[in-house]
Amino acid sequence: MAVEINRVYQKVLAIANKEQRGYITPQEFNLFANQAQMTIFEQYFYDLDQAKRNEMSDEGSFSDIPELIRNKLRPFITTVSPVAGQAFPSNYRTGKVYVGAGPTPLEARKVDHVEASNLFNSTFHRKGLDRNPIYRESGANQKDIEAFNSNGVITNPLLIKVEIAREPNEVFWGYNVVDEQALYNPTHSVDFELHPSEEITLVYKILTLAGITIKNPEIVNVGQGLQNLKTQKEKI
Repeated sequence: MAVEINRVYQKVLAIANKEQRGYITPQEFNLFANQAQMTIFEQYFYDLDQAKRNEMSDEGSFSDIPELIRNKLRPFITTVSPVAGQAFPSNYRTGKVYVGAGPTPLEARKVDHVEASNLFNSTFHRKGLDRNPIYRESGANQKDIEAFNSNGVITNPLLIKVEIAREPNEVFWGYNVVDEQALYNPTHSVDFELHPSEEITLVYKILTLAGITIKNPEIVNVGQGLQNLKTQKEKI
């Protein structure tokens, strides 16, 4: 699923050009489009944290907000092995840490250095680390985490997995210039990777960014006004 960049561009132009409010060039649009996409993408993480704190979330229904946000994030999340079992790969954000072989590894609980030492130094609790693994941040060079089972720090990269969230790919409205007019070229274009439901939000945010840059308060007001209206409807 994706959002076709040309659909967004044509909607942005239609609203911006209404009553001759201004023209947005392809170069400007591509700049604003990527900024808008990253703004929406980054907001997912804050919204997810807020939704999980909200006890009113209707879990298991169509109004389960955390699940809706996870669905939007799912295309960007993969699970990989840390380098040497202890160093995170280059990524945008890291998520859960898993320990164990096979298709269903165990989720590891994050603890601080004191708790990790106390658990491992206790004969009773150390045995339980095979069923309830833990990990802590590492202070060593070129190491990000230390995961533990009953044998101690795990260094086998095949036994550790970590969720990572990558950034969306940069979008691009490709075009050919014909008779001094920019004509859409789908072959050289890159669509938005966001969920289709974000199409109208992209339009509003790009309009707002365009209005600020070309110092046209009317376009800014249109973009912000449409965004506020959408937000009010969602709350209702």
